[in-house]
Amino acid sequence: MAVLSTFLGSVLLFGLGPCLAAAHSPPGVECILFNEEYMTCTWGSRETLTTNYSLYYWYEKTSPVVECKHYLQDHGTSVGCRFNQNEIIQFQPFHVLLNASLGSRTLKILSKRMELQDLVKPEAPVNLTIHNVSNNQLQLTWSSPYPKAQCLEHAVKYKSNKDTSWTEQRVNGDVFSFPSMDHEKYYTFYVRSKINSYCGSTQLWSEWSVPVVWGNNSTSKGTAEEQLHWFWIHTVLVPIASCLILLVLVILLVRMERVWVILMPRIPNPSKNFDDLFITHNGNFQEWAGVPKDVVESFKPNYSENICYVSELPPNNSYEPLWESSNHPPSAVPGAPPPPHEHNPYKNSYMGV
Repeated sequence: MAVLSTFLGSVLLFGLGPCLAAAHSPPGVECILFNEEYMTCTWGSRETLTTNYSLYYWYEKTSPVVECKHYLQDHGTSVGCRFNQNEIIQFQPFHVLLNASLGSRTLKILSKRMELQDLVKPEAPVNLTIHNVSNNQLQLTWSSPYPKAQCLEHAVKYKSNKDTSWTEQRVNGDVFSFPSMDHEKYYTFYVRSKINSYCGSTQLWSEWSVPVVWGNNSTSKGTAEEQLHWFWIHTVLVPIASCLILLVLVILLVRMERVWVILMPRIPNPSKNFDDLFITHNGNFQEWAGVPKDVVESFKPNYSENICYVSELPPNNSYEPLWESSNHPPSAVPGAPPPPHEHNPYKNSYMGV
């Protein structure tokens, strides 16, 4: 394989010099091994590439030259290659060769030698949890999806709500102690990881983890998922519930008259029922009630009465004539004195016979 590398180098230097000069900024190859699960090697983008490239790779001691099996495409242009886990061998020199056709000529670009254990980028830590160890001390723990946890070192970034800049500290294990917390503040923590010097030589850090928040003014003590949960409750569910309640109240208000009639029926007004009595029949109740005329006539009187005067007898020492069956009193006797005018408690009355 060493002879093959020397031969390819000689071809590049002497046989392909005009082709290299004709190429516009030949792309470089950048390879990253993600969490030791898969690897990508990229050499540009659709905007910077003028032609399609083919990638060939080999390991210096164990394998022949092989073309990429899984190209990464950007609108029809090959911009990279993906390697599955069974195609990756660490701690062996790795080489790639880009091959492109320019008209009738072929352009070949040989990359530098790479060590895959130095190209590992671990996945971001997960399950960040804060423990209140004592009154003034916090303990932050996490876990990593990377399969070789002993090969990792970590960095913790934190800041309080009153700080203007972030503080970052290196940690070898998966525990970080924060000894001087202030209960009047709340703190935000992030964690990221990279391969330590015992397992590789790399500066590829993972992405920062999902933040975890702790403190007096935080809406929730826990992971960012809990913070997001409360965010949706306060900004989405509460306004929607308020609008629904308001809509129900408006509907009830519109239908309140009907509900009130059901609960408290109105007292009927009988005046309309007597309109015919006063307008059509002029107050004649018998006509309005439909009483037959013969019945009405039967209630009229068909007889007359004579008037008869009745008085009580006078006292023994007085004289007062009596009359009977006559409508006029007798005339006074000549020469007789008129009867004395005394107050009589008994008044004349009339009796019908």
